[in-house]
Amino acid sequence: MPRIELSSGPIDYQDTGGEGPVLVFGHGLPMNETQWRKVVPQLDGYRCVLPTLPLGGHRLPMNPDADLSQRGVALLLGEFIEKLALDQVTLVLNDWGGGQFLVSEGRARRIARLVLVACEAFDNFPPGPAKAMAQVCRVPGGVRLLTRLMRIPAFRHNRGGYGGMSLRGIPDEIMDDWFAPATRSRAIRRDFAKFATGAPDRRTLLDWSERLSDFDRPVLVVWATEDRLMPREHGPRLAELYPQGRLIEIADSSTLIPEDQPERLVEVLTDFLVQTGAEPVRQVDRAREQRPERAVRRRIS
Repeated sequence: MPRIELSSGPIDYQDTGGEGPVLVFGHGLPMNETQWRKVVPQLDGYRCVLPTLPLGGHRLPMNPDADLSQRGVALLLGEFIEKLALDQVTLVLNDWGGGQFLVSEGRARRIARLVLVACEAFDNFPPGPAKAMAQVCRVPGGVRLLTRLMRIPAFRHNRGGYGGMSLRGIPDEIMDDWFAPATRSRAIRRDFAKFATGAPDRRTLLDWSERLSDFDRPVLVVWATEDRLMPREHGPRLAELYPQGRLIEIADSSTLIPEDQPERLVEVLTDFLVQTGAEPVRQVDRAREQRPERAVRRRIS
């Protein structure tokens, strides 16, 4: 897996490569790129870049002095995009919504469009059921306790926690992979705790949210109708906040729409991309091949 050294430490990432429009995918706590394993293979013609952000599922620890607050991780994501020289990026977020703070921080120059998939918004950082986990992470040894509890099936699959993030259920091997780094490494647990407890107060969050209306590029808001973490009213509220926002609700899904409804998510995502000028390379190439033929026919006739 490629790795890039940023100001706060190393970031692993996957990159499908190619000449297509660039999609950068964020993930949740303490997840990694496998959150999108059902979606990315269906995006032929796009360059998909998936950084493993330091949200607790990262495999190498960050520098001890790294700022892993919500704002700090958002700025780190922006640095990642800049250092890879990615431009005209479609930023796709699910669960973690902090990538939106690139807008409030005035660092969204390289972002051409946003896709917000059932993610944190407004003052919902962290989401309601996760607030108790954040309190646990404030206690010395709290993250270690959490990793041990996650080995217990009744706790792992509890509908009030991670078990409620997917109606289909997250496979055990995937969840094992998400929690493995924090289980093994004290330094990763330190990073986990920094992020889990790094949300600002409600007033600050709402102030940052007001600045999102400055983003005048296309925004697709995709919300789940059976989500336990992200309030349903936040979907239309987000779509209204962004000047070019549009909302699509997906039924029979909880927070992890990429897990519950990947085909439907790919459908609405690709429709949005094409409608806003980000066609996959194969369609662009086909159009280029057809245009000269039509021109020849006109000259002959």
